[in-house]
Amino acid sequence: MNAPCARRAPLAGVRIADFTIHAAGPFCTHLLSQLGAECIKIESRTRPDAFRKPHAVYGRMSAATFDQVSANKLSVRLNLKQPEAIALAKRIVSASDIAAESFRPGVMKRLGLGFDDLRQVKEDLVFLSLSSCGQSGPDSHFAGYAPLFGAWGGLGWMSGYSDGPPVEMRHVMDHSAGIHAALATMAALHQRQCTGDAQHVDLAAREVASAMIGDALVLASLGLTPERPGNADLGMAPHGVYATAQDDRWLTLAVRSDAEWRLLAQVLGLNADDMRFVSTAGRLRHREALDGLLLASFAQCNADDMAARLQAAGVCAHVSWNMEDIAADPHLRARGAVTEVSAPDIPARLAVGAPARFSRTGDVGIRRLTPTLGQDEEYVFGELLGLSTAQRADLEAREVIL
Repeated sequence: MNAPCARRAPLAGVRIADFTIHAAGPFCTHLLSQLGAECIKIESRTRPDAFRKPHAVYGRMSAATFDQVSANKLSVRLNLKQPEAIALAKRIVSASDIAAESFRPGVMKRLGLGFDDLRQVKEDLVFLSLSSCGQSGPDSHFAGYAPLFGAWGGLGWMSGYSDGPPVEMRHVMDHSAGIHAALATMAALHQRQCTGDAQHVDLAAREVASAMIGDALVLASLGLTPERPGNADLGMAPHGVYATAQDDRWLTLAVRSDAEWRLLAQVLGLNADDMRFVSTAGRLRHREALDGLLLASFAQCNADDMAARLQAAGVCAHVSWNMEDIAADPHLRARGAVTEVSAPDIPARLAVGAPARFSRTGDVGIRRLTPTLGQDEEYVFGELLGLSTAQRADLEAREVIL
């Protein structure tokens, strides 16, 4: 590898034809774009991404959710009801390495943009389909969104308190599905590099949730009914989130060993030799009494000061941060995990950067803001596909480009 190549982003030179919508699929392609891939998002004025909802956010008329998954991307308009638009979409795919979609199974095929159709124009295409329940199976026709992914996959049932209802999972499910999709897509891209073969990646969001329920599924297979653990842990006590003297300022705590218990007791002035609590088994057995002591102690303290004291003593503790804490955190700023982005007509604002760092390149993360609809047609239709200004004007007049 020559030196200039070594300094490029890991996915520099990879191009994605992005047909994804909503959050899970767009988050996948957003992650790949942060690693250097060129991502061309295909929409239309009559059917824009559902998250392009205009309202004032950060001083601009767009939705925060859309910004969250669409920075770095290029935008073109194609009216996929028109055969000529389908032909142009295929030309974009033919110049790409990856095509990604997140419609219900069968939608892309009906448009003439299914895997078999697209590998006719790109014989080594990596084609990602991200859906609720997958491309096959008795439930494949079901639609869904984030809370349903967690509900179907059992993760919602295992979240919450034993005396309360299951907890609805929201963006964490979309993003978890997107992360899995990005990983699977990169694996398929690597295999293509080795074999030269096309591959269809079929990812079901509900199965991502099922993959995260862990030992609860093992218990169920043995005929046992797992209980929602709340903030408790099967192997650690104390373990949870505790109120402090400050309103809505919570302390998160996890004690992993008897030695850490003694350190915690020393900081709080508790009796470390109380026979109920000297062993992990005892603390688990008397969890309710132990939590009562901790609640009384923490209720008198400043959350940030106590977290600092416990950390200094070697106990795993931290304040449960709100978004203002995240935005102001100097550590995240120093690492570029939270970064400031701006444009001539847009006020500067914070964005979430790429969480990974690469020793041989710094060129990862957000390089440009969310595109306006059709913002990059000069490059995609003009430079990439070679359409003249007159041809593009004609296609717009006939609502192929719409």
